[in-house]
Amino acid sequence: MKERLWWRDGVVYQVYPRSFADANGDGIGDLEGIRGKLEYLASLGVDALWISPIYPSPMADFGYDVSDYRGIDPLFGDIDVLDALLADAHALGLKVILDFVPNHSSDEHPWFRESRRSRDSAFRDWYIWRDPSPDGGPPNNWLSNFGGSAWAFDARTGQYYLHLFLDKQPDLNWRHPVLREAMYDAMRFWLRRGVDGFRVDVVYHVMKDAEFRDNPPNPDYREGIDSEAHRLLPLHTADLPEAQGVVAAMRSVVDEFPERVLIGELYLPLERIVAYYGEGLAGANLPFNFLLIGAPWEARFVADLVERYEAALPEGGWPNWVLGNHDKPRIASRVGDAQARVAAVLLLTLRGTPTMYYGDEIGMHDVPIPFEEVRDPFERNEPGKGLGRDPQRTPMRWFPREGAGFTRGVPWLRIGDDVASRNVATQSDDPSSLLSLYRMLLRMRRGSPALSRGAIRVLGVSDAVLAFERTDGDERFVVMLNFTGEPAALPMTEPADACVLSTHPGAGSGDLRADEARIYRG
Repeated sequence: MKERLWWRDGVVYQVYPRSFADANGDGIGDLEGIRGKLEYLASLGVDALWISPIYPSPMADFGYDVSDYRGIDPLFGDIDVLDALLADAHALGLKVILDFVPNHSSDEHPWFRESRRSRDSAFRDWYIWRDPSPDGGPPNNWLSNFGGSAWAFDARTGQYYLHLFLDKQPDLNWRHPVLREAMYDAMRFWLRRGVDGFRVDVVYHVMKDAEFRDNPPNPDYREGIDSEAHRLLPLHTADLPEAQGVVAAMRSVVDEFPERVLIGELYLPLERIVAYYGEGLAGANLPFNFLLIGAPWEARFVADLVERYEAALPEGGWPNWVLGNHDKPRIASRVGDAQARVAAVLLLTLRGTPTMYYGDEIGMHDVPIPFEEVRDPFERNEPGKGLGRDPQRTPMRWFPREGAGFTRGVPWLRIGDDVASRNVATQSDDPSSLLSLYRMLLRMRRGSPALSRGAIRVLGVSDAVLAFERTDGDERFVVMLNFTGEPAALPMTEPADACVLSTHPGAGSGDLRADEARIYRG
């Protein structure tokens, strides 16, 4: 039997700090707000919270433009509040994972201010500077993920600096050994304070082509629909072989501290995701698997995805699954309210570590944001394409009242108009609610070796239904999921043992009802 590890047996819950809970009434969530909701997370049944960036930042990209890797932005609190949050979380049996942003800093970081002061600066090569092309333009054709060229001209020194995101987010030069050590020391700073690991932002971007060759055209680019960055294939700006060395070095830093975890953000094809486990599993403990987020919500497609992922995992590699995050539309908006219940069962019964996104447990939808209220720079740079991330970042709903219990002030993003039913207090009192379903599933998972770390096998699949089993020793569960809004026959013989959970009260035998998921024991 595998050694018990919290990040392998447990469930991770992502907190977007601006939107989780506002303790001081300024309309923006903060660390004291999160601290006040730790008992909720413990009672929900998750094992760790991952907090999106809380470092000092000008907030051009809401914390993903870091101006100090060893501090806390006053918007969220201070280092003492984080220490208190860590202590309280650990007392409740919760782990705390921080975001780490290695690809770029803020242009207001002291490192970059010194780097752009002169070509002779000792910090010059901590960032990526290049001379103009012969015609005076950018050094090559690389594009920013937020639109436009990835190069910004600095008139003072007559060179361009690279920014794969906003021009206020200059890319760090991970080929520079002193920069690397400074970043590893920043990781150690937080690990010494008791942080339980890191989710590493866009880790597959940290290394760029040393020859700065142009990226090739993308033949599948769709004008007016896709992000401008998709005009080119990121052959020389993403997933370079040298990135594996950076991930392995980060893992070595994390491994200096017992029972910590390294999670890598990877928007890559399946065969490339699994490469980030590294040689001898010395890379990321959990290379994020986002494949369900963009998958067609169809039984056969999901069954095939599960089997291909399991087959692609390296020997000993532990899987993980994600249904949503701060960058992608919410699961309830993608598949609808009825199928959101099926999705909950799927996420929490698949083999591997699940990551939940705050508010999904109460069925929060994306909230339409009028353009005049848009905060996300992605939407402002490329409006009208549905790329904006504000709709899935709106405040958590705690109570059915004005401000939704999130704030007593004016919320930084509008909360939405369905607070009366989609809130924690109302759903806590309703045994048939989505929140009650999540709590039941999390209790089952925590109490069951088969569901938390057992083997998985697809038993049957049809156009409508996926059935799979989870086993550990003598313990066995069979999970059946109807991915459609119509009744569906079972793709296999119905288990003789009792149904222990159905998303439809009173169901549990015969054909699956529309939008029904069942779990059988034995």
